Amino acid sequence: MDSDRIEGAAKEVGGKVKEAWGDVTDDSGTEAEGKVDQAEGKVQKEWGGLKDDVRDVVDDDDAG
Repeated sequence: MDSDRIEGAAKEVGGKVKEAWGDVTDDSGTEAEGKVDQAEGKVQKEWGGLKDDVRDVVDDDDAG
């Protein structure tokens, strides 16, 4: 598993926590930062997934 997938998932979770904290404290800036962190995490996680998919294809071609 690519490290970007793991880091992206962690960033996504952290963003959810930050968004919730911003909601609880009525801090729209923190809430918005949480949403941005979630989006960045999702993109990073997807990027890692794509890298994994490419590695799988390359490995399958090498094996065949």
